[in-house]
Amino acid sequence: MAETGEGEISSIEPDDALNMELGRKLFLRPCQFVAGAMTEPQLPQMNLPEIAFAGRSNVGKSSLINAVTNQKSLARTSQTPGRTRQLNFFDCGERICLVDLPGYGYAKASKTDIKAWTGLTLDFLKGRATLKRVMLLIDSRRGIGDKDREIMKIFDQSAVSWAVVLTKIDKLNATEKETIIANTLAEAAKHVAAWPGVFVTSADKAIGLDELRGHIFSLIA
Repeated sequence: MAETGEGEISSIEPDDALNMELGRKLFLRPCQFVAGAMTEPQLPQMNLPEIAFAGRSNVGKSSLINAVTNQKSLARTSQTPGRTRQLNFFDCGERICLVDLPGYGYAKASKTDIKAWTGLTLDFLKGRATLKRVMLLIDSRRGIGDKDREIMKIFDQSAVSWAVVLTKIDKLNATEKETIIANTLAEAAKHVAAWPGVFVTSADKAIGLDELRGHIFSLIA
């Protein structure tokens, strides 16, 4: 394990300094919303490489996307879980497209809505040639749950390359951090489509953002 610049423990060696610097510069470019899709015909045909962000409702997807892109309100944040009901596409400097997938696991959403969100997400994942990786966000305070495991299986079955990103790591003490990292690595290792590591982040404290940006850059270089 290695320590990040914030003194936090990371389960992976940081991407090399060049990738992190190029990743930092990549996200200095302006990012803007370009499309939202609630049905398959509305899915845009992008020519840019895509990185998608997935996770349970209220896991901090929008906050992390805003932190990575150095923008305060690119992705909408809400105190109401499950508000993001469409796939949102963001063009970053005409170099890369970030995709905010609908949150899952929100019990108060209707079963019809959940089925529609799931179906649309599956339509997006299957055969999306421009999709380089899905970042699966897990709340570090909760760990991997049954809904997350279902999504992991879907990624494996769809042959989608994915990586785990732990969010809100600043809420844990040192022992809790080591435990959640070890448990997450062990579970991700069971899946054939999973990247062999885990990113440890906090949008509020800017922890792990350089490593995540560097990794994203390495996927499109």
